[in-house]
Amino acid sequence: MALRTVLVDDHPSLRKVCRPYTEFGSRLHQLLDDLKETMLAENGVGLAAPQVGILRRACVVLETNVPEGEQEYFIELVNPEIVSADGEQEGGEGCLSFPGRYGIVRRPQHVVVRAQDRNGDFFEVEGEGLTARAFCHEIDHLNGQVFIDKAERMLTEEELAELYGGDEEE
Repeated sequence: MALRTVLVDDHPSLRKVCRPYTEFGSRLHQLLDDLKETMLAENGVGLAAPQVGILRRACVVLETNVPEGEQEYFIELVNPEIVSADGEQEGGEGCLSFPGRYGIVRRPQHVVVRAQDRNGDFFEVEGEGLTARAFCHEIDHLNGQVFIDKAERMLTEEELAELYGGDEEE
């Protein structure tokens, strides 16, 4: 595994639509492992391939909705698509590609995603709350969309301090 450089701000790769994976071999496996390591090093909850300069449809999300005492775990999504969404949540959202910037974004409260795993096998996974938000955010990246374009408004420094108590983690 290796840390990858996260592209930031107006890098052109962040606004490009990614191509699907058709080969599920060691290069994809390495990318997924690197995405996880990089995301953890950057204190994120999700990271998509275009954020590290790879214009392919792959991302990872950290499942944080786990029972007390259980470990959070990674969900690897290759060629993901949202097949259903319901409910609504509105809240502060940030992105490793836009450090220090946070905005108010509306997302579904619950989503079902159909994707392939690292070996090409199809599966469906459900996300609720923060996980649903992360699924939508990362799939947006694969479609060349970034959260600052979806934000109803960006948060001020004072609002950030109030929301996060001075701790600006994603």
